[in-house]
Amino acid sequence: MTASTVPQSLADEWRDARILYPLYSALLREFMIELPDCAVLAGGDDCPPKEMVEEARQWLLAADERIQVHQLRQFLQTTTLASEEALRALLVHHLHKPKPDDASRDKVDFLLVQYFAHCAPSPLDDHALDLESVARTLEPALGPVDLNVPDWLAPLDGLLQEASQCPDLNSILYSHILEKSRTIKASAGENYYLPVALVVFARFSFIMRRTFFRLVHHDMNAVLDGLRTLEQRGVKKVDGRRAQLGAAESTDRLRMICQSWKVMFFAEYSSGQPVNMLVGLRDVVEEALAAGAQPTPGRSQSAAAGAGSGMARLPRPTADAHTDGFTK
Repeated sequence: MTASTVPQSLADEWRDARILYPLYSALLREFMIELPDCAVLAGGDDCPPKEMVEEARQWLLAADERIQVHQLRQFLQTTTLASEEALRALLVHHLHKPKPDDASRDKVDFLLVQYFAHCAPSPLDDHALDLESVARTLEPALGPVDLNVPDWLAPLDGLLQEASQCPDLNSILYSHILEKSRTIKASAGENYYLPVALVVFARFSFIMRRTFFRLVHHDMNAVLDGLRTLEQRGVKKVDGRRAQLGAAESTDRLRMICQSWKVMFFAEYSSGQPVNMLVGLRDVVEEALAAGAQPTPGRSQSAAAGAGSGMARLPRPTADAHTDGFTK
């Protein structure tokens, strides 16, 4: 049992297991993960003996071992089964793991922000998002929390301040804010599960998720605006290799790719490859604008000379496979 858990009665554990069973079954089918059905949970006994509760517990733990963090993240952000009740039960279930490992911590990290985002009042301004409001929203899962924040969590506020000043995705990746936050989580050990730490991490992840989405919008709009400007200058193809694309990509295709990413990012915003590609595509478009690409036949040299320059860019780092929960 982790440091944060409020003891559960067998009745509460059985109730939550029955809530989770349809969600787990759908997730296993979604990713074609092989695990026999749980007969005791499928039967739906209202007052089972202790042995049946233990069988259900072991089935859920076996499913947890097979389900990867990215699968849980993707499923919960696209399924209609992720109700407030289901998310609370799932978070409580993972907080009651007897021996949580790194994968369990990463799942908790994601579930904290997912549950909070589902339950938080809207609209919610980041500046008004204090620890008291986060703790109040998470109370059904964590219970009452003493908000005496230990010193080792203090650097997270500085990382949030740094992130708020990042003008684009390239900046936030280059700053290594996400890597620094994961180092804090990993080095916490069992202290990660202290209730006050869970509240602090939930607030951090929620604000970072919002920051990420804001920068995604900003970069996508910059790419689309740049493509429009290039087309007005008669440029129909650009070198997209820096964005892991072809050497002569049409502006029409780049626009279609960018539009398709709107769905991808909001379905699973943690994928490293799309993040890298979007950062690279903005570089590609801005470099084409700055270079003043050759005019197409019939376009005047004066029109080509009107090419503007893009904003200065930091050297582009390589994003790792997880740029969120804002979890890992």
